[in-house]
Amino acid sequence: MKEFMMIFIGADYEELGLSPEQLQDRMGKWFAWTGKLSEQGIMKSGEALHTKSKRVSGPDRTVSDGPFVESKELIGGYFIVEAKDPDDVVRLAQDFPDYDLGGTVEIREVMKFDQ
Repeated sequence: MKEFMMIFIGADYEELGLSPEQLQDRMGKWFAWTGKLSEQGIMKSGEALHTKSKRVSGPDRTVSDGPFVESKELIGGYFIVEAKDPDDVVRLAQDFPDYDLGGTVEIREVMKFDQ
């Protein structure tokens, strides 16, 4: 089995103006999906991410505070899952709760280096 990162890209719930009831319903969908993957032993780890960020770049190590206007996509979180191949992860992504809000799941295989 290989490890893959599922990167969740989509809108900021606060910016969407979801009501407390809508937020609670949305979180229920996330908890159900996370629970299913955990029970199956597929999900190894994962976290939601705050929208505020720092970016360090260039030879001068310039520090910028985000979220960044030039970025139209918000990375809201990630899971590390174990699967046979990327197609298996695509199947896992079918239940992603935020497709109805225009969300996206990006899938990348985790590189393993021998020491």
